[in-house]
Amino acid sequence: MDHPAYQADALIGEDIAAYLDAHQHKGLLRFITCGSVDDGKSTLIGRLLYDSKMIFEDQLAHLEADSAKHGTQGAEIDFALLVDGLAAEREQGITIDVAYRFFATARRKFIVADTPGHEQYTRNMVTGASTADLAVILVDARKGVLQQTRRHSFLVNLLGIRHVVLAVNKMDLVGYDKQVFEDIVADYAGFAREIGIDAFKAIPVSGFRGDNITAGPDGGPSANMPWYDGPALIDHLESVELANTAAQERPFRMPVQWVNRPTSDFRGFAGLISAGTVRPGDKVRVVPGGKTSTVKAISTFDGDLDEAVAGQSVTLRLADEVDCSRGDVIAAAGDPPEASDQFNATIVWMDETALKPGRGYWLKLGTQTVTATLQQPKYEIDMGSLEHLAAKTLGLNAIGVCELATDRPIAFEAYETSRQLGGFILIDKFTNATVGAGMIAFSLRRAQNVHWQPTTITRDDHAALKNQRPRVLWFTGLSGSGKSTIANEVEKRLALMNRHTFLLDGDNVRHGLNKDLGFTEADRIENIRRIGEVARLMADAGLVVLTAFISPFRAERRMVREMLPEGEFIEIFVDTPLEVAERRDVKGLYKKARSGELKNFTGIDSPYEPPENAEITVNTVDMTAAEAADYIISRIMPLK
Repeated sequence: MDHPAYQADALIGEDIAAYLDAHQHKGLLRFITCGSVDDGKSTLIGRLLYDSKMIFEDQLAHLEADSAKHGTQGAEIDFALLVDGLAAEREQGITIDVAYRFFATARRKFIVADTPGHEQYTRNMVTGASTADLAVILVDARKGVLQQTRRHSFLVNLLGIRHVVLAVNKMDLVGYDKQVFEDIVADYAGFAREIGIDAFKAIPVSGFRGDNITAGPDGGPSANMPWYDGPALIDHLESVELANTAAQERPFRMPVQWVNRPTSDFRGFAGLISAGTVRPGDKVRVVPGGKTSTVKAISTFDGDLDEAVAGQSVTLRLADEVDCSRGDVIAAAGDPPEASDQFNATIVWMDETALKPGRGYWLKLGTQTVTATLQQPKYEIDMGSLEHLAAKTLGLNAIGVCELATDRPIAFEAYETSRQLGGFILIDKFTNATVGAGMIAFSLRRAQNVHWQPTTITRDDHAALKNQRPRVLWFTGLSGSGKSTIANEVEKRLALMNRHTFLLDGDNVRHGLNKDLGFTEADRIENIRRIGEVARLMADAGLVVLTAFISPFRAERRMVREMLPEGEFIEIFVDTPLEVAERRDVKGLYKKARSGELKNFTGIDSPYEPPENAEITVNTVDMTAAEAADYIISRIMPLK
């Protein structure tokens, strides 16, 4: 090969070990390329890899063969083929997945994410942008600023990327016209101000020809654009401030990943420092617990340190035995992060199944994992007009603003201050799929003003006065399965045994507490959430609570189970086949559902998810209601 990138680079007279050490300690910049379809993102990255000597000779030969096969003639190389790895991408000529590539220059190492341009792959673009320090937004010089350019710019700003490069690409196809470049920059600048992008760097480039990427086609400034006197793209990337450098100037923060106890006399807290600097003797606070201590030592595999900074993984040993575990944040004592359990956040929904307001999801923020419940969105953001639209839920690739509550306080900072303590993902509890990503804006004021008031008489005292242990007997099954009848029979037997009980029936509750709710999936979820809260309060009063609800979704039944102490929630599955329940049809509901008069009816046009591990299972096909009640009583006794 006669290209200079493939000539041998001999380290004559250099200490190779020193060279490798210097390379290892270069700073790392993560950036993404984004923009509309066919703006040349993959070609740009391929050119960066090629010009930075990151392609081996056999890869180059394969690339030349692939370029010929895909229609590039002569000595021209299709650099996009270096990045577009999926077969579907090569066939369609677009990027679908997020492709990560590594390259390095003499001054810096880089990880670049080539993100999709198509609207339906917005979630992929968000994934690539979530860890980036800089965004290169490409615009085709022939087309100018498009809707997808605006969409990606909005997302870049939303995701907290503060370094933005506007790369006006394919300048070779417009004759390297200065006026075209300036018009595009002016158009983009007006929009950027509207969405909060205060500054950006505009560079005219040709990814295919190599103009202003690493340098001009001949190694110097591009002779094709003598009117441009700014830096080449790679020069700008090498000079941008690194994220760790900025993070070191902020107050100290270290999310605890695990408690390190290799010996009985060593107790440390291991984690990655997300912000600030720490030294032995510094006063620190554990959040959300609030306990304070002093850093005794900073330990690593290679020995103790006199100082540790953002980006380093260390084990902190504290002078006092404080309560601290995985998920807590060790922070500067005088300037700790907040802790709260209610937030306002922007949500990017990433699953084909829409957001279920009221349903519990796992929320993972840093090393913290808690249960979170989202309310109905305040609004969804229209990515074309940036208008705020009314919304009851969020579908795939939708972006909206929601309020959410967690089951316990967590340490956090606003996302614009800290990605590590402000950005989170949402995980479906049953499929373990990541369904959403979020950015905390602020904690809700009511979370700071409303506190749990301790009382002298505890739930144990209430139970002792009634000479029983509280239980929630949760009857679930199809409409017509016999839940209410069996629950009533069970309560009658408990009354004869002088047990203190209360029966919550689905129809009765909808006359009062839940009269405002319909039968959509979202309303059913909220119906069960409210019943769960009421049942928990009644259990706190020492009662045996019986509930008879269809409660069709496993997620909500699990949510109620998690509200109660272990062993107090007893799921009772009234296992009656649909055809039997429908044949009974005492209320005529199945008939109406079959005719289309009654929408969202469980078992017909709305699903029922039977329990997988119910504590008790009965049926009214082989058992009478009285027999089922006797069986349940035998299983739950004794109640002390």
